[in-house]
Amino acid sequence: MADREKKFLSEGTITYAYILLYIALSSGQIFFNKWVLSSKEINFPYPLGLTLLHMVFSSVLCFILTRAFKVLKVEEGMTLELYTTSVIPIGATFAMTLWLGNTAYLYISVAFAQMLKAIMPVAVFILGVAVGLEMMSCRMLLIMSVISFGVLVASYGEIDINWIGVVYQMGGVVAEALRLIFMEILVKRKGLKLNPVSVMYYVSPCSALCLFIPWIFLEKPKMDAQGTWNFQPVVLALNSLCTFALNLSVFLVISHTSALTIRVAGVVKDWVVVLLSAVLFADTKLTIINLFGYGVAIAGVAAYNNSKLKKEASRNTSGEPQHLESIPMVSPSAPNK
Repeated sequence: MADREKKFLSEGTITYAYILLYIALSSGQIFFNKWVLSSKEINFPYPLGLTLLHMVFSSVLCFILTRAFKVLKVEEGMTLELYTTSVIPIGATFAMTLWLGNTAYLYISVAFAQMLKAIMPVAVFILGVAVGLEMMSCRMLLIMSVISFGVLVASYGEIDINWIGVVYQMGGVVAEALRLIFMEILVKRKGLKLNPVSVMYYVSPCSALCLFIPWIFLEKPKMDAQGTWNFQPVVLALNSLCTFALNLSVFLVISHTSALTIRVAGVVKDWVVVLLSAVLFADTKLTIINLFGYGVAIAGVAAYNNSKLKKEASRNTSGEPQHLESIPMVSPSAPNK
């Protein structure tokens, strides 16, 4: 009995350690990206270049860990047809999510960007209804209204609002919603189940290619003109490594707990980011209206998550494939709602 209790306590400690690791990495990566993009010391205001570096780094590490050392396992079943019809759209929308989300940090504070991201479930639901993956109901309409109201109040309370940053952030939200819709189609209509490591393995190279093309035309000429190729490689390598570690932490949390845990941890992370950003960054000025609106939006997000998880539970009991939105590939500039 004593041995069983010790084992239970040990497993519980490990689980909480993984959850804390996820929250720390997820929050820290957002702050790290903001610092790299806006810091005069680093002098790297190139969100496309930074995101491209992340994807190339993830592609190389995924190949080394899964194919060379075989430390991690990639789910089989991927075909050329699935890759072209599903993975490429997912990779393209993921690339756009990262690009637009990181660009927003050049114009708006981390806290305000996080508040705008709370509108994500609304975008996912509207697109889901449009393609026939979601059903409109009074309950969901109420939840979407609560989230929208909260985000509007939080935006109204923003002191120094920059509309360019808002447009970039909302563009990233729409791109992320499209990515989640494509992933749901991949699971529901094509029946392919992928863990986060498999998603990284297949999606990262595609996203890197999608980012490389606009980077050549939009940022490379600026980097050549300003001579910023003399960046700090150690800092950027650490930044890329943290992004990869963040996605691995999602895999660890899900494998030891459940989809509910990662969603709850995501909500906790959002609040940590909002509150800590007020301490770490001078451009963050929180108001009571900000916090009240964000609190209302988060309450709506929690209700949305609860509704989705109940639907996933009923789907799993009926033998249908797991909804891939519960095992996301995390982007530090996108929410994991």
